[in-house]
Amino acid sequence: MSAIKSIALDNTELLRFITAGSVDDGKSTLIGRLLHDSKSIFEDQLSAITHTTNKRGMKGVDLSLLTDGLQAEREQGITIDVAYRYFATPKRRFIIADTPGHEQYTRNMVTGASTANLAIILIDARKGVLTQSRRHTYLASLVGIPHLVVAVNKMDLVDYSREVFERIRSDFAAFAEELKLHNITYIPMSALNGDMVVERGDKLPWYEGVTLMDLLENIPIDHDINLDDFRFPVQWVCRPQTEELHDFRGYMGRIESGSIQVGDAVTVLPSGLTSRIKEIVTYDGLLNHAIAPQSVTLTIEDHLDISRGDMLVKTDEKPQVTKEFEAMLCWLSEQALDPKRKYLVKHTTRIVKALVSQINYRVDVNTLNREAADIFKMNDIGRVRLKVQQPLVCDNYEHNHATGSFIVIDEASNNTVAAGMICPEGFDGSGSRSGAGKLDGFGS
Repeated sequence: MSAIKSIALDNTELLRFITAGSVDDGKSTLIGRLLHDSKSIFEDQLSAITHTTNKRGMKGVDLSLLTDGLQAEREQGITIDVAYRYFATPKRRFIIADTPGHEQYTRNMVTGASTANLAIILIDARKGVLTQSRRHTYLASLVGIPHLVVAVNKMDLVDYSREVFERIRSDFAAFAEELKLHNITYIPMSALNGDMVVERGDKLPWYEGVTLMDLLENIPIDHDINLDDFRFPVQWVCRPQTEELHDFRGYMGRIESGSIQVGDAVTVLPSGLTSRIKEIVTYDGLLNHAIAPQSVTLTIEDHLDISRGDMLVKTDEKPQVTKEFEAMLCWLSEQALDPKRKYLVKHTTRIVKALVSQINYRVDVNTLNREAADIFKMNDIGRVRLKVQQPLVCDNYEHNHATGSFIVIDEASNNTVAAGMICPEGFDGSGSRSGAGKLDGFGS
């Protein structure tokens, strides 16, 4: 690849997306088809999976082997871990997370979805919308993935029937309406044969929409970042020990949301002290204006006591500062949640001790019913109330993902045991507000 092409790819947008759905819906095959047809695999990789395919007594090339890297997956023909793959086209760079379909790997799916801009929910055209399809759609809505693609796969096994596609589309749309999901694109396809993946093929003349690759390359993702509320968690206080910069004091970090410019009034939280932006410093020099997700060093006009874990916000755009909040929690650890134990909560750049003071309910991710619970086990998801030792500067997750999310750490083992999303009062985890009972519109 030439130096010019390398620079061009480095400057293209990065789209992170996941594939999810029921077992054997063709997630890994779809990713293999994307990589193969976009010419993003090497000859030795293609030769290796061709050899493995032939050893199994199968014809052609099993493209799912490009992502099913674990030996256990290859033996069982299922995806267990989250398989990440990178590829690029002249228009955009991509990171794909191929997530597991089995219920016992819910935590893996949540991990893959946590940073995604888009989710592809695969549905087998022969089977229609299944429980696992609904479960993964719920998880995608829970973590707030802004764009959803419903890929009705294996259309070749139903004679590319338009009636089958429309029936599945109608069923899924009714389900999505209950979750308040509206930004959905429906695409009929055959990942095995390549129809409507990268190339259109000639078997679906009745479908007038875009191919999957067209959508991935062109869907706008700029507005996925909150550009309204300035949030700057301080990662490091910069005090160079040099003669010419001995008076310099800068606050380093990444702008998680919003924008800032020289002269703006800012408040330091949780202390509440105020000042104005004096300089915005970057590796390339001084800026007058910066925007999320840039990493910058900020200086202010006043000498204030600011340290790692503090947050700079615009004075007229303050978030909540609290020691107690409710959150939807996904438990990731094999060791169950113990409400009597203290944990660590890492929120932006601040780490504080925390206690789960109340478990409101656990969600059955298959039926979406809410159940009473005393503990959370691995893969459980539900609503809890947490109390923290020091105040956190936070927003509701639905409003700002960066300052509305956190992880829970076991302070004894230092393992990450849960991921959380801060809820507004009255939020039930279904994308809407409701009272007690089951999640609106679901359950038997």
